[in-house]
Amino acid sequence: MTAELVRGQNHPLTQVRLEVRVSAGTPVVAAATLSDEQGTIRGVEWVAHPGAPALPGLEVSRQAAADHRLAVDLDAVPDAVRRVDVLLALPTDGRGPVRFGVVAAPFVAVTGLDGTEVATYTITGLDAETAVVALELYRRQGAWKVRAVGQGYAGGLAELFADQGLAEAHALANAIQSAVAQSHARAVQAPASGTTDTDRVHRHAATTPDSGVHATRPGQHAGPTQHVGPYGHDASHGMPAEPTPAQAGQGADPARPGPAGPVGYTHPGRQRTAPPPTAPPAPQGQPTGPVAGDATGWSMDERLYNQVWGMFEDLARTTAAYRSAVDFADSRMEKELDQVLSDPRSRIGGQGDAAREAARARHADLVGQARQALDRDLAQLQAEADVVEPALPPAYARWDNPVWHGYRVPMEMPMALRVGDLHLPESDPLRIPLLVRLPLERGLWIDSGRAGSLDGSFADSHELRQGAMETAVALAARLLAVHPAGEFTLHVIDPAGSAAGPLAPLTRSGVLAGPPAVGAAGVSEVLARLTERVDLVQMAVRGGAADALPPGLDTAQQLLLINDFPHGFDDRAVTRLRYLADEGPAVGVHLLMVADREDAAGYGPLLDPLWRSLLRLTPVADDHLADPWVGHAWTYEPSLVPAGSQILQQVLTQVAQARTKYM
Repeated sequence: MTAELVRGQNHPLTQVRLEVRVSAGTPVVAAATLSDEQGTIRGVEWVAHPGAPALPGLEVSRQAAADHRLAVDLDAVPDAVRRVDVLLALPTDGRGPVRFGVVAAPFVAVTGLDGTEVATYTITGLDAETAVVALELYRRQGAWKVRAVGQGYAGGLAELFADQGLAEAHALANAIQSAVAQSHARAVQAPASGTTDTDRVHRHAATTPDSGVHATRPGQHAGPTQHVGPYGHDASHGMPAEPTPAQAGQGADPARPGPAGPVGYTHPGRQRTAPPPTAPPAPQGQPTGPVAGDATGWSMDERLYNQVWGMFEDLARTTAAYRSAVDFADSRMEKELDQVLSDPRSRIGGQGDAAREAARARHADLVGQARQALDRDLAQLQAEADVVEPALPPAYARWDNPVWHGYRVPMEMPMALRVGDLHLPESDPLRIPLLVRLPLERGLWIDSGRAGSLDGSFADSHELRQGAMETAVALAARLLAVHPAGEFTLHVIDPAGSAAGPLAPLTRSGVLAGPPAVGAAGVSEVLARLTERVDLVQMAVRGGAADALPPGLDTAQQLLLINDFPHGFDDRAVTRLRYLADEGPAVGVHLLMVADREDAAGYGPLLDPLWRSLLRLTPVADDHLADPWVGHAWTYEPSLVPAGSQILQQVLTQVAQARTKYM
């Protein structure tokens, strides 16, 4: 049975020798790229195009044509390749259309060598784009899948290649168009099936929904929407990237585009990858089950990190496909009902009632099919989560994970830190860990304002502030626990002394660098000391004299936990705090603030840059985060210690003992 995909939807591939057939209704250039685990093209030798049509496992056409047949042998592609992207572009010879928005929606089909269709996709919703990633064939858990992408680029192939990390993007794009113009062509045979793909383009364009979802990447300009998210506005370097999982984080309202500039999303900048571990063979006749750490990486830590990234992306895209299908079903039913009401004949007898019932039945059938596909994908992801969650190391694990009971102070810093969980309404109870890369490259802000509550709970402001401080303490404790002894120092500012209860695990265990600072004098003293440290380290680094640092200077990573900001902060203290937020992360000084932005309104726009530089988290469930692919509003839940559990005190006691031995 053929899978008719919509944007973002994936489908398993049971064959490795395939053809990708393209029908565009107008001459287009077909190409394909190979990319690694980070989505990066390693060089021009990883691009099959009209000027160099053959790569290991790939062959494309040498000319622009309305119909293409690309040959793919997935077993023959290099082991380092994790994804094969099929690209379409309009020729730039001036004789054809200048954008995809004025031509019929291109139709692509993945088929077996006998012409049997495995999956099809009609690329709708294009406008000013001149190049598009049509499909991607990607490897997950030792198996290959196909995903409908439909990601367009107004800047053409040059912008597309640059987005995938190719340094020679512009030169290669020009070479491809030059080869097409010179007509280095061999004839492309028409598809062997009875119904031509060209005919089917028009049929599918009229019946296949446009998802309305644009999985933007850096440099893409398919639409005006600026996507934000845990690795976007509100999470500049979450799981996979510095996304550096986007440096334009909006502290106050991260789900809305802000003035901080374009958002960039990239996978972790690993220069080398190791082959994924081999899954144990499944009994004959049974599919291979999910395996923890079944992703690329040199260590189990890195493989689990990348696997969580893959689960997050798959859940985002499969939910986008479901929502797109439901939107299409709703709009089609609405259109059909409008036609019934506008037809005078429907008022005679029962024709109108029958037409309405038929429209509702078709709607229910479409939604049911979409839900069935979603449930299938969710079951696969839940099975993977059930295997991955128990295998996570302490840095990635929830506080209720048994791994914490066997905790030992680590010898090296992990790649990332779990700061909470994400989920979507369609996929409850499936949770995806929200991982933030280490060392931190931006501060964290725990929102103690009432707006932080999604369901209206914690209406009492005192209770909400206490919850925010407990969340901050759990995060600070986790940061202490995942660093080697002596490589992480925690300072606390509690100007009014109002957080004695939540701070008790830190103060009783002795992990603090000193007692919590109170009053305006305490605030000033801690900020002055950390500001001086930033200045000294910056001067030493810039002068190439790291050995010239004053004796006794604490070179460990520093975390400043601030409660109830801006209470106790004068103008000078606020200026120093902004300086630490801007300059501190580069030299190992980080902020963890508990604050209600409305309380700081008296400072006017002075603090706006500070809020935008912080990753906003909440002590209760809130849907202020969005993913960088399709922009879903994800519900965030903090990672808290279970009520009555002594695990936090046990872990901090070990941290304090190791710190004492180190000193």
